[in-house]
Amino acid sequence: MFIKIIKEDVIEGLQKSSSIIPVKTGAAFLRTIWLEAKENKLKIRATDSNIEFTGNYPAIIGEEGLVGVQGKTFADLVRKLKPGEISLRLDDKTLVVEQGKSKYCLPTSDSSWFQEFDSFPNENKVLLSGDILKDIINKVSYCISDDDTMEGMTCMSFKAVDDEYIEICGLNGHQFALFKFQNENIHKILPEDGFLISKKFLGELKKWLSEDEIEISLSNRRLFFRTKDNTEIFSFPLSTYNFPNYHELLNKYEDQFNSVLEINKNDLIESLDRLRIFNSETSSTYFKLNENELLLYVEGNEIGEAYESLPCNYKGSINDIVLLTKDVIDILSHFDSEIVKFYFSGKTDPCKIVGEEDYNYFVITMPVEIEEEVYYTEEEA
Repeated sequence: MFIKIIKEDVIEGLQKSSSIIPVKTGAAFLRTIWLEAKENKLKIRATDSNIEFTGNYPAIIGEEGLVGVQGKTFADLVRKLKPGEISLRLDDKTLVVEQGKSKYCLPTSDSSWFQEFDSFPNENKVLLSGDILKDIINKVSYCISDDDTMEGMTCMSFKAVDDEYIEICGLNGHQFALFKFQNENIHKILPEDGFLISKKFLGELKKWLSEDEIEISLSNRRLFFRTKDNTEIFSFPLSTYNFPNYHELLNKYEDQFNSVLEINKNDLIESLDRLRIFNSETSSTYFKLNENELLLYVEGNEIGEAYESLPCNYKGSINDIVLLTKDVIDILSHFDSEIVKFYFSGKTDPCKIVGEEDYNYFVITMPVEIEEEVYYTEEEA
């Protein structure tokens, strides 16, 4: 193999591929990046045995060939080289990298290790904006469990509902996020029961995505993403877990949300962020609900206690409730609306949060059970 490449043409693809492969753990072939010179292209492949990345970049081919190199080392070397032309040639079992008078020799992997990657299924492909998909992941992924023993709750669920709508949701046992959007083409390719994406793949997918449109397709076992110009392909296996029937939960409580708090999102985030300083004991904030005023209170045995008051609109029968401070801050940070609403069904029952301008998106969180006497009363305030 002998080729010439321009650093600026390949460096982004190399960084994407090297971020997938393990640094030290796992088998040696999983730490390998495969370089194939063919038809005026340098094809770069990398996998961690689940995620597969393929990139095609322009090159001047002197001699076609396939070679595997230690991925992190090769990517770091190219990243630190100067801009411009770089030559790669295979010398026996060594890949020689040259730029100007500088030369670097890297050991290569046994070519018998190489296995072809799954091909992109063209028959099912649909278009979707990359920034829309990133936004969906951001709005849902923080509600997905990190506990591997929770099986389906470690995944993001995609499911077709109604005529043209798709529901994407995540659940971790005490939080649930759902985003619903309309896309007729994606609706058509979804299996009847939808599919699940493991949370561990979502971080790498977000790093790969850009704001440009991408092509999406799926087989019966993998989900595929491809740039519109066919330069890069990113894929991973679909999860085989079963996702909980969340519609049963939603239907159970929908008619019980009888108390509504309407408040400025940013004002509430700022207050909770200050009160969080005092969360040394319970990590919670006490919400005392009045028609035009929200009273917030936290205490820490060694740090002290803090009170804040915010204007609001409230209608309902629930006088007070306790919520995890950090969770509420995290949830609110994913809303674009200036005004948010909290729908309460009981002191220990699910709380639903929506935004005025966040159409088809909501989050459900669970209140905290704490003895009331540890908190101040209205007469003490």
